[in-house]
Amino acid sequence: MSQLPKQPAAASVPTSADVARLAGVSRATVSYVLNNNATVRISEPTRHRVREAATRLGYVPHAAARSLRAGHTRMVLLPAGHVPAGPAHHHFFQELQSGLRRLDYTVVQYGSVGLGADEAARAWAELRPVAVVAPPGVALTPHGIAVLTRSGAKAVVTLGPEPVDGAHALVIDQREVGSCAVGHLLGRGRRRIGVVMPQEPGLAPFAEPRLAGALRAAEPAGARVQPLPLRYEEESAAGLAARWRTLGLDAVFAYNDEYAMLLTRALQDVGVEVPRETAVIGADDLMLGRLLRPRLSTVRMELATQQPLAEMIDRLTQHPGGAPERHDLLRTRAVPRESS
Repeated sequence: MSQLPKQPAAASVPTSADVARLAGVSRATVSYVLNNNATVRISEPTRHRVREAATRLGYVPHAAARSLRAGHTRMVLLPAGHVPAGPAHHHFFQELQSGLRRLDYTVVQYGSVGLGADEAARAWAELRPVAVVAPPGVALTPHGIAVLTRSGAKAVVTLGPEPVDGAHALVIDQREVGSCAVGHLLGRGRRRIGVVMPQEPGLAPFAEPRLAGALRAAEPAGARVQPLPLRYEEESAAGLAARWRTLGLDAVFAYNDEYAMLLTRALQDVGVEVPRETAVIGADDLMLGRLLRPRLSTVRMELATQQPLAEMIDRLTQHPGGAPERHDLLRTRAVPRESS
């Protein structure tokens, strides 16, 4: 009878007891050091020995066991939306994640495409996060927030144009982008301004407030603002450019730099001179816009809080139960270049 080949024995998983033995300390000391417990005084040489022993053995703390001992997780959940975000958002979330990791939180991204708002909240609650930070494009309702808090979330933070009852709000008022862009065009003497309205799914929560901001800025100057539906396709841009001179516009805020570059190329293809006949401004300050000829004017956006967001989340989780906080994040400024 043939015999099955012998399988190699599985390597034993290193434990905190192994780390303690190698470092010459107690298991409690290992726990204090590797969990960054600052309430117990441990010398720096001892901390170094413990970390070095853990590295040599390949030991990492068991997150689930640590959560059971503490009564909660150290997980901060970042639901992933389906709305494309600009460079400011990407930089903001990179800083958030690195800051949370420095504070010993585990950051988990969770896809929510295809889930309804309350269905998504229930799915997130199953993971028992200590905090949830919902970016733009991820819907949260008061009911969903209540589900999360009942499941143990100490802080629920929304990042978007409007606060949601029951959550802390980091407000990004997209109207400021439209106001800034049109204010720049008004300063250049333009009074008949088109505003591109992308037709791609999911962009309306950004585009509509930007249009509202453009209208707000134009009204005191008696300027005309005309919405311009546009798909992110060459054919759509070519169609708009072909009838451009019939619209009687002398400027356009093109929603963002990508749409601005698309439309600028189409206008040039039909002989509309930029900026002599039509000034163009985008938003996001993409590098590609600086490589375009003429170089693209843009609105630069920055997201910032008085306190780093990771530290704010840590504070809110350490001291839950207070009134929801609101922080206005968006700073905008026009960056003039050749296209306007």
